[in-house]
Amino acid sequence: MIHRRTAVALFAASPLLLSGCGGGAEAAPSRSGDDRPVRVTASPTPDESSSPRPSGIPGLGPRTTAAIPGRAEQLVVARGRGRNSPVSSVVLYERDDDVWQAGAVWPAHNGRDGWSEHHMAGDLRSPVGVYGLTDAGGLLADPGSRLPYHHSYGFTSPGTGFEGEPLEGSFDYVVAINYNREPGTSPLDWTRPMGAKRGGGVWLHVDHGGPTHACVSVAKAHMKELLRALDPARHPAVVMGHADWLAQ
Repeated sequence: MIHRRTAVALFAASPLLLSGCGGGAEAAPSRSGDDRPVRVTASPTPDESSSPRPSGIPGLGPRTTAAIPGRAEQLVVARGRGRNSPVSSVVLYERDDDVWQAGAVWPAHNGRDGWSEHHMAGDLRSPVGVYGLTDAGGLLADPGSRLPYHHSYGFTSPGTGFEGEPLEGSFDYVVAINYNREPGTSPLDWTRPMGAKRGGGVWLHVDHGGPTHACVSVAKAHMKELLRALDPARHPAVVMGHADWLAQ
């Protein structure tokens, strides 16, 4: 179900629900009407021109800083170790007047083969860029998310990862990254505005101890903390990429 927002079913529900990490590495059958892709009422991607952008986030160059939406008051920075590395870190920055205040640094994983400036389905790289964060969900009940939260069996994550680690629990909590998706829908919605070849289903989700297909993953406790912190009224966004790209 969707918590805290009115939900309206899409015109056609697929018999399979695409899960995260690149748009369909896992899929789960729908068990009830509550498990169908759902459209939710949520804040749109922030307007990039509405207010000045404060500076002060270490490691972000002028081009990257200029791409941060002006209204964003919360920013998740996912910084990769290198272009071809699956190892990264995540920090939540919150804007206080014109100063960004940093939270704790969380260890993270990204796509197995690193990062891409032109992400394609199946390339095993995470897309670089600046994206809105408007929708959340998970296999587990809402832990107190301020974002619209879709609680669904469709977030089941079977199988094993690239290093043989179990994927169970990876989608207990997720935040959809607005890369090639329709903001204001469940993370399970498979609408792909740029087409299926450009991938999709790129999420922040629970870390399973190894690389992802395209998502960014952090520990379960950190995902719960993130869900409770991200506030639609503060127009949260994510800045993601390897360190050299972010520094441009």
